[in-house]
Amino acid sequence: MAVFIAGHRGLVGSALVRAYAALGTPVLTRTRQQLDLRDAAAVSRFIGEAKPRIVIIAAAKVGGILANDTLRYDFIAENLFIELALIEACRIHRVPRVLFLGSSCIYPKLAPQPMREDCLLGGPLEQTNEPYAIAKIAGVKLIESCNRQHGTDWLSAMPTNLYGPGDNFDLNGSHVLPAMMRKFHEAKLAGDAPVTLWGSGTPKREFLHVDDLASACLHLLANVHAGQVPGDLINVGCGTDVTIRELAELVQRTVGHRGPVVWDAGKPDGTPRKLMDVSRLTGLGWQPKIDLADGIAGAYRWYLDNVEQARR
Repeated sequence: MAVFIAGHRGLVGSALVRAYAALGTPVLTRTRQQLDLRDAAAVSRFIGEAKPRIVIIAAAKVGGILANDTLRYDFIAENLFIELALIEACRIHRVPRVLFLGSSCIYPKLAPQPMREDCLLGGPLEQTNEPYAIAKIAGVKLIESCNRQHGTDWLSAMPTNLYGPGDNFDLNGSHVLPAMMRKFHEAKLAGDAPVTLWGSGTPKREFLHVDDLASACLHLLANVHAGQVPGDLINVGCGTDVTIRELAELVQRTVGHRGPVVWDAGKPDGTPRKLMDVSRLTGLGWQPKIDLADGIAGAYRWYLDNVEQARR
């Protein structure tokens, strides 16, 4: 059974590679130099020749608030190119199973909390990442529509905020948790210098270890089929959240930084709260295993072992 993981070098893709390696399952991968996922013709040739039984779409252009808000065209265009090239190639070559990975930002900014799958398209999106969210919504609808029109057996999974080995620690493009970790680490090395963090610290976020996400993906592919859940869409999260301030305190303790923390309230907070309703997933027989404190400690160990790679 050949599995193609699109985006195998990213945070999610590398976790999926680890998960399949643990099972002894062959995995197909291609670097960006070997296969440009925005090139529909090249992608179709590859899928036709490789004939994977499973394709997991973990490839995406991703980033934090700053990157999303300043590179708006890039985030919608590049993600649409990738999604359509892969999904259309899988349709043409009749790939039995496809799992499209999206993001919790597909849900409205003021969606009822916790966010259920059926709140999709129920209100305005958060403006700072609206282009990225629209691209991901398009991917969800491509999967759902292909299932309905062509009888495919595909799924979409919407992960919450992820972290873990292989994360992006570039301060200009990373998400909140790795950005905090790098800031606290470098401030610690500078004699416990002050650390400035964006916003008020009051928004609440849910965090899932990327190895738990990989576990959930394999569970869904093995046990869940198109038509089993509305929209063929399933949230993946842990079902609990913390404030950004609480997260900062946990990361600071883990790193061992003892200096002051300054909150820059002039910077945007983003969505006030983003907590996933994961009752659909737990009803399908899956639960996360990695505690947030343990997961952050493991992520920091990985960062220390891979500082130069992580900064890039």
